Amino acid sequence: MRVSLMFSVIKLMLVFSVSLFLAACAVAPEEKEEGVLEADGEQVLIDSTDQKQYLIGAGDMLNVFVWRNGDLSVTVPVRPDGMISIPLVEDLTVVDQTPSQIARSIESILASYIKSPVVTVIVTEFGGVYDQRIRIIGAAAEPMALSYRNGITLLDVMIAVGGLGEFAAGNRAKLIRKVDQKETVIPIRLGDLLKKGDISENIPLQPGDVLMIPETWF
Repeated sequence: MRVSLMFSVIKLMLVFSVSLFLAACAVAPEEKEEGVLEADGEQVLIDSTDQKQYLIGAGDMLNVFVWRNGDLSVTVPVRPDGMISIPLVEDLTVVDQTPSQIARSIESILASYIKSPVVTVIVTEFGGVYDQRIRIIGAAAEPMALSYRNGITLLDVMIAVGGLGEFAAGNRAKLIRKVDQKETVIPIRLGDLLKKGDISENIPLQPGDVLMIPETWF
């Protein structure tokens, strides 16, 4: 009797173990990749890793931090001629460069004065380079061009322009973006974002994006 009971217990344990093994080996259903939109039949990355590097323009405010040299760390505006002046660096052209490129240039110059300089450049205010502005055209409440700022999203832009116009066809909006020097058209459902709170439509924007909002067809 005891032997029979023991075999029954062992059998149940084996069945249970096999069930767990099969469950662990089951293939999970394929999930939609985050940060990807279909545009013109192709997938376009829209997450933060796809953001273009911001290029400095006239009117931007730069914080130049020199590690262990507080007297050399300053916040300066980019002049209309595209240059900045900081301690030990009289005139340095910075327009159309990234903050990292500027930091390396400053390090190269400061190396003549201090040992192993480490420089960080941060944009604290954006003056708005013309070709990097975000343009909202068509049936927005107040169509306009906005200065790009780091982390700006579609919702931020729509708040800035006062939302959709009275006759806007929000769900037929299109975002025109340059990808690898080619214009790509990304369909956007603004109506779902603004009226239904569909956050999946709240994509991060890039310098030079153009948002086109058509009017409703009657």
